[in-house]
Amino acid sequence: MGIDVWEVINAAKTKPFGFMPFYPGPGLGGHCIPIDPFYLTWKAREHDLSTRFIELAGEINTAMPGRVVDRVGQAMNLRSGKGLRNSRILVLGLAYKKNVDDTRESPAFKLIELLEANGAQVAYHDPYIAKIPHTREHPQYAGRSSVALDRAGLAAFDCALICTDHDSVDYRLIVDACALVVDTRNACASRGIIDGKIVQA
Repeated sequence: MGIDVWEVINAAKTKPFGFMPFYPGPGLGGHCIPIDPFYLTWKAREHDLSTRFIELAGEINTAMPGRVVDRVGQAMNLRSGKGLRNSRILVLGLAYKKNVDDTRESPAFKLIELLEANGAQVAYHDPYIAKIPHTREHPQYAGRSSVALDRAGLAAFDCALICTDHDSVDYRLIVDACALVVDTRNACASRGIIDGKIVQA
């Protein structure tokens, strides 16, 4: 519909009472929100009760990484005529939320998996995670190292995908050096960085 969800949230949170802002992203992560509500769903079924909102929220959140990858592919096609196959994508942020080193249930892993399944070559940068630890769900990524952020290195990527908006990342450098930036966290606009290379997802 062409409505900027970030603008809507910013307007809504000017209400002086009774409003808690929640922000969209590329999927849910962490050890609690993506998992724990489904314990209630499981228990409710034992009592023939329906938890439709929990299940619907789970479906929507599970679908977000696929939506983001579709958005990256569309943006690349429109900007450069190049699709995901044989493209170089930099995923910015591996942790499930900003300013931590916790990768549990991080949507970044699913994004990497989907991008690579579409033929992209994917690297990542995360100031808190120098090397990907072994995970039960994605053991194939264990040992991959975070790449450094410098102008020449960034210019070699077809797209930078902001997955986690760590405060210590130089987003101005990223926007200046990269041909395309897909921002799932409003990291650029929230810092006053406006550029035609930035696509929100």
